[in-house]
Amino acid sequence: MANDDRTKVIPRGTPESAAMLANIKRAMAITANLNRLTFNDAAEVRALFSDLIGKKVDDSFLLVPPFYTTGGTDISVGRNVFVNQNCTFYDLGGLDIADDVMIGPNVSIITSGHPIEPSQRSAFVVAKPIVIERNVWIAANATIIGGVTVGENSVVAAGSVVTRDVPPNALVGGNPAKVIRSIGD
Repeated sequence: MANDDRTKVIPRGTPESAAMLANIKRAMAITANLNRLTFNDAAEVRALFSDLIGKKVDDSFLLVPPFYTTGGTDISVGRNVFVNQNCTFYDLGGLDIADDVMIGPNVSIITSGHPIEPSQRSAFVVAKPIVIERNVWIAANATIIGGVTVGENSVVAAGSVVTRDVPPNALVGGNPAKVIRSIGD
């Protein structure tokens, strides 16, 4: 199985796998409480999200529940970040969200998966980081796959599946997402 310095491979039945499962259980307990809140409970949402990721988020952070994650501790969030309702962040590979990012409803940011080979599929979890650079807008129902960087000022069109890096100042769309055009002021 290919493995570069950004890839985590966690075999089933190992101490790393047990730690991953414990973190998933912790995250599910926190998100269950977070998902009982409403848009009007922004301060409480920020407090629970801060607990989830293990570091305080800025007062400008806004998340509309419900929200789902597999861990939380591998998420980093900048200032003035907006996460709309029903988003899913599988963060085992690491998820870095810069300042001024907008994430639409039903967006899935998935850093982890399984090997393609049938004989290995249930034996490993494979995870690669995702980086969302400054001033990105990820529109509704988009999916971002592990190992991807979404470049500064870019837009991911609604319903897109991003499997490769997105250059800065680009509009991408489709499945798999491709550059539609450059954007700028």
